[in-house]
Amino acid sequence: MTRTRKARAALLAASGLTALSLALTACGAPSSSTKDPSASSVPTKPSSPVTLNILDVAGNLQLTKGMIENFVKANPDIVKKVTYTSAPAPDMVGKLKAQQQGGGSTISLVLSGTDGLSAGIKSDVLQQLLPAYDSRFPNLESNYQEPAAAMQQLSKGYGVEVVYYPSGPLLEYNPAKVTDPPKTPADLLAWAKAHPGKLQYANPANSGPGRTWLMGLPYLLGDTDPKDPDKGWDKTWSFLQDLNKYTANYPSGTTETMKNLGDGTVDMVMSTTGWDINPRVLGTVPNTMKVGAFDGMHWVSDAQYALVPKGLDKDVVAADLALVQWMLKPDQQAIAYDDGYFYPGPAVKGVTLSMAPEKSQQTIAKYGRPEYDDWISKYPTETSLPSDQQVAAFDKWNRLVGSTH
Repeated sequence: MTRTRKARAALLAASGLTALSLALTACGAPSSSTKDPSASSVPTKPSSPVTLNILDVAGNLQLTKGMIENFVKANPDIVKKVTYTSAPAPDMVGKLKAQQQGGGSTISLVLSGTDGLSAGIKSDVLQQLLPAYDSRFPNLESNYQEPAAAMQQLSKGYGVEVVYYPSGPLLEYNPAKVTDPPKTPADLLAWAKAHPGKLQYANPANSGPGRTWLMGLPYLLGDTDPKDPDKGWDKTWSFLQDLNKYTANYPSGTTETMKNLGDGTVDMVMSTTGWDINPRVLGTVPNTMKVGAFDGMHWVSDAQYALVPKGLDKDVVAADLALVQWMLKPDQQAIAYDDGYFYPGPAVKGVTLSMAPEKSQQTIAKYGRPEYDDWISKYPTETSLPSDQQVAAFDKWNRLVGSTH
């Protein structure tokens, strides 16, 4: 499907977790739970076809809209129409809360990253799907790839994971300027010192590559507890403060770093599999750029979820569950290869690129990197920090690093 740079930037903005923390504060205490149909009363299909109003707060439709449209075509007895809207993740809670306090919800399904998922749980605006609907998703976790199953566990049953990728952290660089790419954090610091202002990464709170760099660094440095940014990241914070002396400014989003790499303002940026592939597809970054992995790296994974709001009629819930079941079918999961944004993309086992649409196969053949499959199998994969710990890490980064640049 066609994309624009503007849409790509909007996607990034939707994932910012600093805004999430503000949204949680503004929302106050959780609302009282809206009465929902019991699991036993929800049929396998609605009594008549329903309209589904889907809210995307993660840019997820770029990966899953084809799956949804296929479901509608194949199941006219379940869904008669689908409408789509998008919003930044921090707006999700307010939208759902307003509808539920008015007596119901006109938003049928939300597509969200970990930020919206956490906000929805804390604000009590989501139905807990599992274990209530375990029978609708038999062997759910065992059907996921192992790292994707770990990301599903982070949902606490309030969401069903629909796409997954190992993310990063990776280094993307201009080989005409960087002839010997860094292999360790020490190498990176030495390179940055010798080339001040030529290394860049975006504010971690608003950047997938920035976020995975921040969460992946404790593994590279051998910090005492990579899951505790407050007490277990002494080496990480010290390193980032040293690196801060030589980096370029920290943009509010990843798109600016990619533009700067493309036009030669900087020579090296933090990246992920998707942020490496997709900007080259779009032409923001020349296809001549290269990417490198750190020795002994740990992937820090990411995922997106389907969430069901409270306050829905049982027929709408039935349609939601049937749709999400469909999205987890291997032939539909293959659509998530897309244009490489969430590369690879599928969350379930056994979905290969050969199963993807021809356009995706051609795109990955031209812009993908053979080394990714090797790195994915070679290096261990860690889950992202829970969102409350991410927010704490971002706040500390702002105090110790961002505000001192």
